[in-house]
Amino acid sequence: MKLSKIFILAAFILCFTPGFGLKANVIERFLNQPGMEHASFACLATDISNGKTIGKYQPDLQLTPASVLKLLTTATALELLGESYRFPTTISYEGTITNGVLNGNIYIQGHGDPTLGSSHFAPESGTFINQWKEAIQGKGIREIKGAIIADESIFDNEGISMKWVREDLGSYYGAGSYGLSFHDNLYALYLKSGAAGTRPNIIRTEPDIDLDFHNYLKAAAVKSDSSYIVGMPFSDERYLYGVVPANRTSYRLKGDIPEPALYLAQYVQKELEKDGISIQKEATCYRILYEKNAWKPGKRTEIITTYSPTLQQIVEKTNHVSHNLFADALLKTIGLRYKNPQKRVISSFGKGIEVMKSYWKSKGLDVSSLRITDGSGLAPANKVTAHFLNDLLVYMAKSKHANAFMASLPQAGVEGSVRNFLKDTALSGKAFLKSGSMSGVRCYAGYVKNQGKTYSIVLLTNNYSMNSWSISRRLEQVLLGLFGQ
Repeated sequence: MKLSKIFILAAFILCFTPGFGLKANVIERFLNQPGMEHASFACLATDISNGKTIGKYQPDLQLTPASVLKLLTTATALELLGESYRFPTTISYEGTITNGVLNGNIYIQGHGDPTLGSSHFAPESGTFINQWKEAIQGKGIREIKGAIIADESIFDNEGISMKWVREDLGSYYGAGSYGLSFHDNLYALYLKSGAAGTRPNIIRTEPDIDLDFHNYLKAAAVKSDSSYIVGMPFSDERYLYGVVPANRTSYRLKGDIPEPALYLAQYVQKELEKDGISIQKEATCYRILYEKNAWKPGKRTEIITTYSPTLQQIVEKTNHVSHNLFADALLKTIGLRYKNPQKRVISSFGKGIEVMKSYWKSKGLDVSSLRITDGSGLAPANKVTAHFLNDLLVYMAKSKHANAFMASLPQAGVEGSVRNFLKDTALSGKAFLKSGSMSGVRCYAGYVKNQGKTYSIVLLTNNYSMNSWSISRRLEQVLLGLFGQ
C-alpha cells in the first residue's frame, strides 16, 4: 500500500469515535482484498441528529454513482415539484364537429408523464384509454377527417443521453424519455430456442410493435441469457446479439419502444376504430411533422385531461425498482423551470441539470464536484462525491419532504433493488438504501437506523475486478463493521 493511501486510511480510522464500534481494520481489509488493486473507494457516514461525521474515507473523490444518482434526481423533484404533483395529459381537437364528423385532428398533448400505461401502476395506469375514448365519444365524434397526433414537444427529441454507451441503446433499461411515454416505453420480445448452437426464432412482441429484427442470437446450454437488443431512437431496426438458453418454447427479452409518442398515437387510433370511429389519416407525432415542416397546429379545444399518480408515488417506484425512465423524465420536468436569458441552445437533460445544480447551490451544498449528464445514472460519465451525496442525505432528512424521501428507499435485505443486500444480517431491515451498479461500479447510499439513531451513509466503489456478488458481500462487511455489528 502506498504511503498516501496509508495516510488516508489512518485519517478515516481516526474519524470514528471509540463508542461507535468500528473495527479499526475494516476498511483496510476491504481495500486489501484481491480484486481491489485498481479500485477507487469513497465513504462518508454522519449522525443526522447532531451532524457529526462518524467516519470518512476519500469523501471528495469523484466517482461514478450509477443509479445512486437517482437520490439526487428524486430529492430535487420532491423539493421543486412537491409530493402531490401530478403529470397531466390532455386530449383535445382542432377544427369543428358537424353531425358527428370532426373536420380536423385529435391531439394527445404530453407533459412528460412517464407512467402512462406503466406496469408499475397497473391496473390503474391502463384506465386512461377508456377515459379518453368515452370523452371523445361524449363529444359526439363518430368520424375524424384528420389524424390522431401525438404532441410530445414539451421536451426535445434527445430521448437518450449522448453519454450512454452503445450496449444500452435499445435495451429496456435504456428507454428514452420523451414528452409522451407509454407502457414504460418498452416491449417484450418472445423467442423459441432449439438446440445449443442454433439460432432462436422470433415468435412475437408484446405489445404488438412493427420492428425489423436482425437476429444474431445463439442458443446455448445456459440458465439465463447474456444478450443485447441494440438500436437507435426513432429507428425500426433492432439488432439481437448474444446467447439465450437452449430448448425453450418461450423465452422473453425486453427492449425499448423506439418512438413512444408515435406508438401511442397508433394505439389510440386502433382503440377508437374498434369502437366504430373512422379515422381518415394515419396517426403521427410532433417529431415527424416537424421534420416535414408540417407542424402547424391551430386552436385546440380540450376534451379531457387525465393525471398521473402523485409525485410521491412516482418517486417511491423510481427508487424502489431503480426505474431509469421515471428518473430521466423527472429531470427533464425539473428542467421546465430553466430560465434562459442568454438564449443558449441547451437540451432538456441540460436544462434539468442546470436547475438542479442551481437549487442545491442555493441551499448551501457545494455542487462544484458534480459532473451530471442524466437523471438515471445510466451514463458512466456521471461523477459525484460521497461528500455531496452525504450533504444531500442530511438535508433531506430534515426537509419537509423527509418522510416521502426516506419512504422511497427500499429496506436492505427486505425489498426492492436491495432485497438481497444485508439479508439475514444484523442490519437487515435497518438500512434504507439506493443501490447503483454497472460494469466495475457498485455503490450504496441512504440511511441506517441503529440503536435509536439515524445515520446517513454513502459507499462508492469503482474499478474493482471481481464479480458483483463478491463486491456486494464485501461492502456488507464494511457496513456491518462500520456500525459495530
